[in-house]
Amino acid sequence: MTRTLRVAAISPDIRLGEVAANVARIADALTRAGSDGAQLIVVPELATSGYVFHDAAEAAAAAVTREDPLWRELSATLPEGTVAVVGYAERDGTAVYNTAAVLTRDARIGDYRKAHLWGGEAALFTPGERAGEVYDTPIGRLAVAICYDNEFPEVPRRLALAGADILALPVNWPLVPRPDGERAPEVIQAMAAARSSRLATVIADRRGSERGVAWTGGTSVIDEDGWPAAEQAGAETASATLSLRPAGDKSLPPHNDLFADRRPDLYS
Repeated sequence: MTRTLRVAAISPDIRLGEVAANVARIADALTRAGSDGAQLIVVPELATSGYVFHDAAEAAAAAVTREDPLWRELSATLPEGTVAVVGYAERDGTAVYNTAAVLTRDARIGDYRKAHLWGGEAALFTPGERAGEVYDTPIGRLAVAICYDNEFPEVPRRLALAGADILALPVNWPLVPRPDGERAPEVIQAMAAARSSRLATVIADRRGSERGVAWTGGTSVIDEDGWPAAEQAGAETASATLSLRPAGDKSLPPHNDLFADRRPDLYS
């Protein structure tokens, strides 16, 4: 039996180091998406802090703890039963992580720390110890990965095998050259991963630019067959109502099944 889920990927105006102002803009965007009926809302990677830091000290200065009062401010914007995934720079002792918080109005469900660090991130952040995570939430089993994590096919496949219903993917995708008329390569990779594991994916990307880095504006919603259900290149919001099969249903009638047909013994 399929079910429907209203989702939104939002990309508010994020400015480097302006944590309080960023949180206010995120709260406003969450409020509007929740008022529009979104049951899952995804916010970009490092949304509270910005991304293009000069050094580790600057990143640490914009990092916050899991206990910071800002989380109560953001949770309070969410309707009952809605789940939000918000990227932030997390300070834990002397370590700083590139993290995504999973929030509801009444609870903090979890915090996923990015495992695969891209480029200069390795000089700023400590890598996480799990390649994506799956959380039990009011909307079902929610997978969370961050940006570069999803470029390793093993990650979305692992999350789908773990019973995820849908993947939330906060990202900061720097704009790269591509042929005229083509989607960003990261979007194409996400489409392929969604299709191969029947795992709908909600991508929240940055827009505009920061310290000379232009962002792709790849905010989009990809359905479980791998097709874009909503794309908002350069705009603030992409929203869609998705039809989701049960997580364990990977059947391809009349003869096949995406997971049952796997032969892991041949892949090593």
